[in-house]
Amino acid sequence: MWSTNGLDVSSGEISQGRINTTVILMACAAFFSGAALRICDSLLPRLAHDFNRTPGAAGQVIISFSIAYGLMQLVFGPLGDRYGKARLISISLSGCAVTALACALAPSFETLVWTRAAWGMCAAGGIPLAMAWIGDNVPYDRRQATLARFITGSLSGMMAGQLAGGLFADSGLGWRGAFFSLAVGFAIVALLLWNWLRAIPTPKSVAGSLNFLGQLRSVLVVPWARVVLASVTVEGIFLLGPLSYLPSYLHDRHGLTLSAASALIALYALGGLVYAVTARKIVTSFGERRMVLAGGLLMGTGFLGLWLSPLPLAAAPLALLIGFGTYLYHNTLQTHSTQMAPAFRGTSVALFAFCLFGGQALGASMAGYIYDHLGYTPMLLVPALVLPLAGWGFARALVRGPDPGT
Repeated sequence: MWSTNGLDVSSGEISQGRINTTVILMACAAFFSGAALRICDSLLPRLAHDFNRTPGAAGQVIISFSIAYGLMQLVFGPLGDRYGKARLISISLSGCAVTALACALAPSFETLVWTRAAWGMCAAGGIPLAMAWIGDNVPYDRRQATLARFITGSLSGMMAGQLAGGLFADSGLGWRGAFFSLAVGFAIVALLLWNWLRAIPTPKSVAGSLNFLGQLRSVLVVPWARVVLASVTVEGIFLLGPLSYLPSYLHDRHGLTLSAASALIALYALGGLVYAVTARKIVTSFGERRMVLAGGLLMGTGFLGLWLSPLPLAAAPLALLIGFGTYLYHNTLQTHSTQMAPAFRGTSVALFAFCLFGGQALGASMAGYIYDHLGYTPMLLVPALVLPLAGWGFARALVRGPDPGT
């Protein structure tokens, strides 16, 4: 018997069919959240041109989103534990629709940076709380496969976001058209999820008398939680940060159009989708230690290949390789994030996302500075070295880590 935030699933209060449908709707929400996360990667050269900025300076629209997204995890996670994760996801999506529209209407670059920050604040209640909801409603032995199915939504969104960003960047609609399209998508999914959730009872609070800081402390005192959070911070800095500049790198080094460069890098998400559809078999056959070790090696190899290859089309298989390696590593981490402190699962996953996107903000700042002042070589070679070490380090930690079933 297992519980769902105070709801006994075995009693039938939430049927398996309702769980499956809710996961599908949350995956749709994750699609637009994933697109919001990655759409500016391909828009950076267009934004730099329109606002007379360097690509590194234009990266503020990514950094502001990531910082706000990470910081607001510390609010949404505890709120989700207290008042119900699914309904907060709906509120988050509604806020995304409004702030995406505000971005589309921004009259200046400074306004765009602030409205992207507001968008990041609203988006913070989407994917992480959905992962926590799955953790509440799916037992551990099926959770990694269920999370893999869920992330097909965010991965598809990341791929669509990068493709759409390149297409909009090369078109007359530009970045305004890209943001307006996302605003419409968020609004539709928010309405669908609001309507569906009427049939699902609101869970009881598990937070008890603890305040927000008490909930955060309850997670951080767990030694294994600190290992997982440190590992995902490294991923944010050395993977997601440089990843934001790969379309610009292909555009500058190989002279590709932004749409073509975006299409090649979008295969990163396709690599993640390959993992998602084969996750159950991979987890059974390889186990978590070999997954994270292989994931780090594949990510590092992909960045090294991007630096070494003189052929622009080689970016396609290399991006796919990086994406597949990423989710061998990342999905193992996020599965552990749902089990770090089961009584405070929303807070746990929120801290996980805070570390990931705080790391991305730092990594994007570093990568932007390096790209503008030192060129692309160190931007590619540092991840090529660090990411395999990260995979090796977490694989070693898993040897002495807790029983995943606890």
